[in-house]
Amino acid sequence: MKVLVPVKRVIDANVKIRIKADNAGVETTNVKMSMNPFDEVAVEEAIRLREAGTAQEVIAVSLGVARCQETIRTALAMGADRGILVETDVELEPLAVAKLLQAVVEKEKPDLVIMGKQAIDGDCNQTGQMLAALLGWAQGTFISKLAIGQGTAEVTREIDGGLEMLSLKMPAVVTVDLRLNEPRYASLPNIMKARKKPLERLLPEELGVDVAPRLVTLKVEEPPKRQAGVKVANVAELVDKLRNEAKVI
Repeated sequence: MKVLVPVKRVIDANVKIRIKADNAGVETTNVKMSMNPFDEVAVEEAIRLREAGTAQEVIAVSLGVARCQETIRTALAMGADRGILVETDVELEPLAVAKLLQAVVEKEKPDLVIMGKQAIDGDCNQTGQMLAALLGWAQGTFISKLAIGQGTAEVTREIDGGLEMLSLKMPAVVTVDLRLNEPRYASLPNIMKARKKPLERLLPEELGVDVAPRLVTLKVEEPPKRQAGVKVANVAELVDKLRNEAKVI
């Protein structure tokens, strides 16, 4: 079984986000970048499938600028077998990402696509569902457990009412939640070995995909600062403030 894992380069989760002076977007110059945390979980799950003998090959795919190869190398250091970079300077939207991944899937013909449920920059939570629709494959989203059967993927997904268990006919697309596993750290020897693993470069034009943006960002600004709360002595004072100051009752 071949497993494809898309990985995205995002601002590190521990970095405080800053807005550009012209409000055109988020500042990324000299900012630490890393792999999207949900994608780390997806890579870890794919590697575990290979270590268990269920999968034979794990391919890490990233889409974007040339420096996205650093994210692929991280996946390779974790244990992925090879990488594919679809290089473009265009700011990719979820539909464009899904179409590019569709082209890569049709080229590589994997049995399973494991990906993060969302990226922590855009928080769109759309690409996995779009990819499954374009491919006509079964999909399982927000999964917290995965088991591969005979031609099926048994998943447990988190929903508002609790947990839902599904049996997906493969090939399938699954998007993972953070509770699926704990990603490993890449050791120094594996980081060195990752430099020698194959990394293929492609262009959107070679895949026949138009990645031109369909949306225009007008302005990006921070949310308004919230006022500090106050302590009240008793219920009567609370009701008075809610009625006369907040005017919510």
